[in-house]
Amino acid sequence: MTIAVGDSIPDVRLRLIGTLSSEQVSTADVLGKGRVVLFGVPAAFSPTCSDVHLPGFIAHAEELHARGVDRIFCVSVNDHYVMAAWGRSQGTGDKVSLLADGNGDLARALGLDIDLSANGMGTRNRRYAAVLDDGVVTHLALEDRTGLEVSTAEAVLSALG
Repeated sequence: MTIAVGDSIPDVRLRLIGTLSSEQVSTADVLGKGRVVLFGVPAAFSPTCSDVHLPGFIAHAEELHARGVDRIFCVSVNDHYVMAAWGRSQGTGDKVSLLADGNGDLARALGLDIDLSANGMGTRNRRYAAVLDDGVVTHLALEDRTGLEVSTAEAVLSALG
């Protein structure tokens, strides 16, 4: 079942990417407090994710914070080494925190996993953006299979009013 507005974020273990290392964290601890924007991408280093999706949230981080967002997280079904390299290459700094969902546990728990085996990518994350208030989904924008329209930073800003 796909997560919906009004649902609580499931509690799973992920890797939070830091500047020098990563640490295992609980989604309840990192996503369950305050107002959080969580956006999911299918793959680090893929063209749409690297050229548009993540850079948009980096560029609009200050505007999101000005609208009451405490933290911005990007999650992908990639291991923490890949996510750390992607963060460095994108210059995420302290604007967007990266979460590695290496086994796809969060993607499955949210009902947002997608089978991209036909493209040699295995099971990945659907592209989406969500706003969480104390761990409860207050806004959810799911993209069509290949689109990038409703889950952009600009769309999230619009939803926040």
